[in-house]
Amino acid sequence: MIQLKNSRIKSGVIGLFALSALTFTASSSVYAAVSDHHEFEASLHVPYRAASGARLGDESRTFTLDFSFPLNQKEQTVAWKLELVTPGGRVVQSWNGTEKLLNKPILKQIYWAGRTATNANVIPDGVYQVRLTAAAVDTREIVSIIKKPAPQLVNEVLLHNKAEVTEQSWPMQIGVANQVVIPAFAALSTSNSPHKMSSPPATNTMVALAAPATNALPYTVYYGNLHSQTNHSDGGGNLSSCTGAQNPQSAAFGPTDAYQYAFNRGLDFLMTSEHNHMYDGSDSTNTNANPVTAKNLYQSGLTAASSFNSSHPNFLGIYGMEWGVINNGGHMNIFNANELLGWEYNSSNQLIADTLTTKGDYAALYTLMRQRGWIGQFNHPATSGQFQVNGVALAYTADGEQAMVACEVLNTSAFSTNTTETETGRSSYESACNKALEAGYHVAFTTNQDNHCANWGASYTNRNGVLIPNGLPLNGANFIAALKARRMFATMDKNSQLVLMANGHMMGERFSNSGSLTLTTNFANSSGRTVNTVQIFEGVPGRNGTVTQLSNTAVTTVTPASGEHFYYAKVTQDDGNILWSAPVWVSQGTSTGDTTPPTVGASETGTSGTITLNASASDNVGVSKVEFYIDSVLKGTITAAPYSLSVNSNTLANGAHSYVAKAYDAANNVGTSSTVNFNINNVVVDTTPPTVSASESGTSGTITLSATASDNIGVSKVELCVDGTLKSTLSSAPYSTTLNSTTLTNGSHALVAKAYDAANNIGTSTTLNFRINNTVTTQLIVNGGFESGASSWTATSGVISNDTTQAARAGTYKAWLNGYGATHVDSLYQQIAIPSTSTSTTLNFWLKVVSDETTTTQAYDTLQVQIRNSGGTVLSTLATYSNLNKGTSYISKSFDLSSYKGQTIRIYFLGTEGSITATSFLIDDVSVVSQ
Repeated sequence: MIQLKNSRIKSGVIGLFALSALTFTASSSVYAAVSDHHEFEASLHVPYRAASGARLGDESRTFTLDFSFPLNQKEQTVAWKLELVTPGGRVVQSWNGTEKLLNKPILKQIYWAGRTATNANVIPDGVYQVRLTAAAVDTREIVSIIKKPAPQLVNEVLLHNKAEVTEQSWPMQIGVANQVVIPAFAALSTSNSPHKMSSPPATNTMVALAAPATNALPYTVYYGNLHSQTNHSDGGGNLSSCTGAQNPQSAAFGPTDAYQYAFNRGLDFLMTSEHNHMYDGSDSTNTNANPVTAKNLYQSGLTAASSFNSSHPNFLGIYGMEWGVINNGGHMNIFNANELLGWEYNSSNQLIADTLTTKGDYAALYTLMRQRGWIGQFNHPATSGQFQVNGVALAYTADGEQAMVACEVLNTSAFSTNTTETETGRSSYESACNKALEAGYHVAFTTNQDNHCANWGASYTNRNGVLIPNGLPLNGANFIAALKARRMFATMDKNSQLVLMANGHMMGERFSNSGSLTLTTNFANSSGRTVNTVQIFEGVPGRNGTVTQLSNTAVTTVTPASGEHFYYAKVTQDDGNILWSAPVWVSQGTSTGDTTPPTVGASETGTSGTITLNASASDNVGVSKVEFYIDSVLKGTITAAPYSLSVNSNTLANGAHSYVAKAYDAANNVGTSSTVNFNINNVVVDTTPPTVSASESGTSGTITLSATASDNIGVSKVELCVDGTLKSTLSSAPYSTTLNSTTLTNGSHALVAKAYDAANNIGTSTTLNFRINNTVTTQLIVNGGFESGASSWTATSGVISNDTTQAARAGTYKAWLNGYGATHVDSLYQQIAIPSTSTSTTLNFWLKVVSDETTTTQAYDTLQVQIRNSGGTVLSTLATYSNLNKGTSYISKSFDLSSYKGQTIRIYFLGTEGSITATSFLIDDVSVVSQ
């Protein structure tokens, strides 16, 4: 027998009590979330230069202090001190004060009058630091000293809370800053994104040069961000309403949206790093969570990244998790985990994750990461209270040293909605990263945006530059290998490059050395920026001491003391933007005492065909190798005499070239020959055009136009034409571009690819016909699956139900009309407006009829599907169903509503039941789709 609806009323009462309990639980969980995310934040904005248009000599400007304490429940007293520090480290001016902080962030502005008659003699031209020191303490804890003079109160609060002091420091140019002399540098290749140096000059002539350019390094730089969120956790907020972290899984935009946005903004890669403890849809613990749903959501993110990467071969979407909590914890990104980690359990004692990782147990997490081959990044680290092992912050473990490859040195505001790359809110974590380096971690610096709003990579120009060997594609395996090699730099300028070399070793390397060590800071910028300061920093891994500045020159030669050392370069551009290289780690042994470089001579023979590079080299101890450079590019290395190298002249352009030989000894002393100038004269008559074919994918939205091309000598460019109109010119493989399909009309189009070689021979592909269909469909029904209860529907009592006696087609809710076994009328409707521009409109729904009636001829109970106007008048009855239509499953129903375009109508279901036997009409997944 059918269970009558009286039981559903009782279910409603039970549900009310359950809701009360749930409300209480949710209220309690808020406090758990507050505990997890409880942290004082302070940031500082310093204009690098005085305002444009200011009169000559007027250096005045305003500093902005930003204090916040998210989710704070008690009034805090913020004590702050601001200092102007000379290039030599002397404080020449200071300010201090206190602020009361409770529910809202505080912006404090400090006006600096610039150089005046009283301070001009102590503030000469140069690049200074403006340093903020701040701490927050519960106001009730300092009642006894609250009335003391501001300087004394500030000092006592900072001392009282010294374990939680925040320090921010930013450069500021006063007057004219000397341009730093840096080595010439053959800028590395980049991807073909519009803002990149897609064809870098042979040498960077936009900075002051001290020596001939180094040989081109065999790497390509890819730029992107490694920290952001989407609606898989607390990110993805719409820019028009995003003011902070989103409620978990509530926002509009997911990983695919983030990758597309970053791709459109010219980034080469983006990581969406979702909070691991929000896969249950909650800031705290959702005890009703289904572990399968949480784990499937994580896997769907991995799939989204893989799918996007397959269709965008010049972009890398990275999906992973941001593990941990802030308070007594610390956030870290795990870049390559293929499963969800967590510590939360539901009410059935099921882990809401794939693998248990105890909250706050960083030592165990490091061990798991090392065992699985996963790597991570310290996110916005603090110098105290975070990443604790045995109560020690940022404590070293051997497993952690292998697992952690990066440390976030800078973040722009996590809740910025800026899309013009001009965000001024940002925080620096260099002191915490230095603490990790001194603890023994081998981490490279990164700079990210921690985007929670839908502006992935667009709030500022900061990027991470990741170096991948030339010829290797941008994919997950090659990217993770580059991170493991710490082959990256952090930059606030997306047009800049910074590569630190040490005795020929690349930043990120660990190597043994004896004798002298030459550290070379290589910088390039494609938009004309120059360098105001270079700082080389030195530290000792495992010392747990202080990183110190070694020099302020781009080329620094030292002989380190025996033992372990690390070095990194920090560059400040003439616009105040900063770059950080990855460190090099040097194990210094005892010097052999050999400081004499080899002597070397060079000669060249031949002008075409096979040419020969010759070198003669000798050393007081012994020559270990000779390198051969043409036009500053390394062509080969010979380790034993005779030192001679053959080169195919066809690999060189016709005209003048230069050749230099370098000889090395075992102590890494280097001798360089005089430059040998020679000419190449290759006679080549090329009459063979390239071969080329075209392909296209997509019919709407963003489509992809592609070509493959080859030539007996080389392809110089490929043109992609649609309907005879040039859409893109590509100078290097892969020959692929994206196109907004709305720039084309709906219907058939023709794609032709043309390939050119250096002799201007042209190959033309066969015409490829493709179609565009940008038809837009609109869903007019809201809450068609009834999963939001009665929202957007008007119904008689009890119709919209999650009673499990009769299952919904999908989800838990459906509309249940009648079924009482007594005379009864139920109704259900939703009012919609069909656009006047609609070309077709279709009503669809699923219907299941369950009846105790046994007759096969008499319709006792009926359901009418009607169209009514906004006043309730019946315009038409589309269908009538009855107990004669009973069955065991839901059946799809569909009706054409095109005749009602431009009208406001009601989709109306009217169920009428007789007085004896029960018939239930179950409706689910109602939709009205307009095109």
